[in-house]
Amino acid sequence: MTARPGLALVTGASSGIGRATSIALAAAGYQVLALARSEGALAELATTPGIRPVVQDVTDIEKMTALLAPLELDVLVNNAGIMPAQVTLAEMTQADIDRAFAVNVAAAITVTRLTLPGMMARRKGHIFFMGSTAGHAPFPKMAVYGATKAAIASLAASLRCEVAGSGVRITELVAGRVQTELYRDVLDPRTRSEMYAAFDAVQPEDVARMLVSVLEMPPAVNVSRFDILPTAQYVGGGGFARKES
Repeated sequence: MTARPGLALVTGASSGIGRATSIALAAAGYQVLALARSEGALAELATTPGIRPVVQDVTDIEKMTALLAPLELDVLVNNAGIMPAQVTLAEMTQADIDRAFAVNVAAAITVTRLTLPGMMARRKGHIFFMGSTAGHAPFPKMAVYGATKAAIASLAASLRCEVAGSGVRITELVAGRVQTELYRDVLDPRTRSEMYAAFDAVQPEDVARMLVSVLEMPPAVNVSRFDILPTAQYVGGGGFARKES
């Protein structure tokens, strides 16, 4: 079964999983609104047929409300997210904590709240939430990030209960180590390079391919959650088997 053409919105679309997902959805026949704050990065997506880049901060509720009001979305991908500084909670600033929850949690709730009534009225639609293994297992110096992703996991699970029987599907994507720009602002280039050199990480295109596969399931089937991790990552936690020399 091929993906049903329609209108999709992807947040955090300027790079990584969001960019790869926008391209994959367009290839599957969807018209895609690709949202991000970086106009320069979005400009590269403008050349892809089926994608309309939109420069937008998802934490701006007033502008998001105006943008979403006239739209009839078939797919919403809540992908926008940030990684706060990798320090202990005692060392973290309140500003970093507030920003992490504003982007990773509050924005996803707001965009979903604005989108959901229309989907339920039309009795169709699929909402994806970008989760993380950090929301399901403890990692050092990631207490705040993990808390935001645990909130997303709880949100997705509760929302599935609320929309059961409405025709709307909810899926949490639980990603392990994916090779993206997520750590760009919190780790120096050498540390990032060493982190990905130790094992073969999941690529953004892998996640995008899985997302489209979930969309292609029959409408009566809901994949409530899928985990996608590097083969070397322990499923139950953050351990990794290093490459053999």
